[in-house]
Amino acid sequence: MIISIASGKGGTGKTTISTSLFLSIDNAQLLDCDVEEPNAHIFIKPEFNSPESVHLLIPEVDQNKCTLCGECQKNCAFNAIAVVGKSTMVFEDLCHGCGVCSYVCPVNAITEAEKEIGVVETSRQSDIDFIRGTLNIGENIAPPIINAVKKKINKSKTAIIDAPPGTSCPVITAMDGSDYCVLVTEPTPFGLNDLKLAVQVVKKLEIPFGVVINRFDLGNDETEKFCDDNNIPVIMRIPFMKDIAKAYSSGIPLITAKPELKPLFIEMFETIKKQVNNK
Repeated sequence: MIISIASGKGGTGKTTISTSLFLSIDNAQLLDCDVEEPNAHIFIKPEFNSPESVHLLIPEVDQNKCTLCGECQKNCAFNAIAVVGKSTMVFEDLCHGCGVCSYVCPVNAITEAEKEIGVVETSRQSDIDFIRGTLNIGENIAPPIINAVKKKINKSKTAIIDAPPGTSCPVITAMDGSDYCVLVTEPTPFGLNDLKLAVQVVKKLEIPFGVVINRFDLGNDETEKFCDDNNIPVIMRIPFMKDIAKAYSSGIPLITAKPELKPLFIEMFETIKKQVNNK
């Protein structure tokens, strides 16, 4: 079973939930797909093996062969290649490596070269199965790194995906193919607004989902009302505790600082399994 942990906004406690669930259940695997800012390792403290490079195929134009016909420019959905004056220019920062430009070139003037955009690291200690992806500084195309991390999913284990925050392409890439999605939110106007956006995404992807309300005893009750009005299950509520914040800032997992909360994560996992089986 694949469980993705997501949130419409950052700072809601998504990584706290991901790492705590991972440490609470047996036969689990944690995949940090928040590749622009991976931080689950701070709490898991894994020992990584040699990193594996992830590459993007970037077009290279042979100007001697190029006839300036503009077919590559017409067919590029990302405006990453253009005929400028008497040459065809490639804008690497916009390129998604789709290969359309080389495919449509009538004179085979475009080839593709590998460009490293990030790495995937694996830690498989006796009690830790952890995968992390990291996008190189200055790069802006995260989905290839996320897909490379997801290729490491062990189907014999419960895979827990720590997804990026928000509702953009990286989030969709991380959640796609999940059996269940946990949406982590907080009882504030901003939290509720972004939760509504995240709910639209998981419904579009047709993934069963439930909500975890972090710091549920702060803010207002509008998030609870929204979930109740829309028949969205709230599968866990975590209270605000100063001890939790202190532990987080020191890289201490939630259930290590507050072991009495571990049964809540086990109960949440059982709830998820029932919902998946009922689907």
